[in-house]
Amino acid sequence: MRIGLGEPDHPVPLDSIELFDPAAYLRGSQHGAWHTLRRQAPVRRERTPDGTDYWSFVSYADCDRIIKDTATFGSEHGTILASVGVGDSAGGMAITLMDPPDHGQIRQPSMRRLRHAVVRNRTDDISARVLALAAPLLTGGEHDVARLLRTLPMAAAGDLMGIPEEYWDTVAFNTTASIAPQDPEYAVGRNVEDTLRRVHHKLFAVFSDILRSRRRNLGEDLISGLLTLEYHGRRMPEQQVLMNCYSFALGANSTTPHVAAQLLLTLAEQPELWEAVLADPSLVPALVDEGTRWVSPTHHLVRRVSKDTTLGGADLAEGDWVCAWVASANRDENVFRDPYTFDLTRSPNPHMGFGVGPHYCIGAPASKVALAALFGELARRRIRFELAGEPTHLYSNWINGITRLPMNFTTGA
Repeated sequence: MRIGLGEPDHPVPLDSIELFDPAAYLRGSQHGAWHTLRRQAPVRRERTPDGTDYWSFVSYADCDRIIKDTATFGSEHGTILASVGVGDSAGGMAITLMDPPDHGQIRQPSMRRLRHAVVRNRTDDISARVLALAAPLLTGGEHDVARLLRTLPMAAAGDLMGIPEEYWDTVAFNTTASIAPQDPEYAVGRNVEDTLRRVHHKLFAVFSDILRSRRRNLGEDLISGLLTLEYHGRRMPEQQVLMNCYSFALGANSTTPHVAAQLLLTLAEQPELWEAVLADPSLVPALVDEGTRWVSPTHHLVRRVSKDTTLGGADLAEGDWVCAWVASANRDENVFRDPYTFDLTRSPNPHMGFGVGPHYCIGAPASKVALAALFGELARRRIRFELAGEPTHLYSNWINGITRLPMNFTTGA
């Protein structure tokens, strides 16, 4: 039985909660477990399968501080549970694995390539690419939405990033495989290590090709910006440029397609929400915003303590690992009124669906435009939809993804 995104139907006993195991997410997000933890153990000492201890935090306030307080909680050693105890080889080189002030040297120039004003001027182009991708849905019939929309992030931001369309599917598939190498849909190797080796090799080969092309023809895209970026007074080494290409692509493909698929699933399960949007298409931006909170595409973010501190009543020592369960924060009853209700009128809505603080998603403006274009066109054409089979969830404790989502689409008046 699939775990829904609404209010937990059955309490989850505290002693049965296991958040690390990716298999636990094959039935959906662990909102029942997080609900129990927020009430009974908002701070809890956990242990990875290899025996490394880490702290879990599930409240909005604690997660907010972990992500914003970069002086105390650092990203350099890794930002996902898979990094706990082993670190990340790209630490200090990729933007997601840096903290201020180094982080800003890459973020600020990169934001100029993806900022609201740039995206606003490209809205028509982004919308056209999104609608071309989603065209089969607009003519009705049964479709696997998860597979169809896999390249949605590339339709939204591929051009802005400087990734030619011929590479979109390769980048989308292999970045997701790097997130969930144990998932049957993406396990292209003999084992986890072999899958990661293969997909990383493929991605870095693709980005190397793009870099060679961009050097001959620099533009206003993100990758051109990385190639000309002055970092600590000199041009960024090619290996670091490659790592940041990978980092940006990973961020894009770990959020946008899953928000779209999960939101379609939610609307199929709660059709009254879609009927409200059909009656008033001006609700599409609110649908996207509340949908991002509701879906919470990122389950968690990890940091490492850089100096002794106290959080949530727990004394943390330098070197400790901490995990902020942002999906839980987005259901915190102390912040969100009726958090288990999908509320199209929710305001304010300070969710962490695109992150928060210095690491707020650079691609959020493009993602919002793409999602609004998709659902806006479905509403304009008065398309209705329903499930045609059970969804298959991504084998990941990090990303709230779907790998298969069969749905029937009906054109109508």
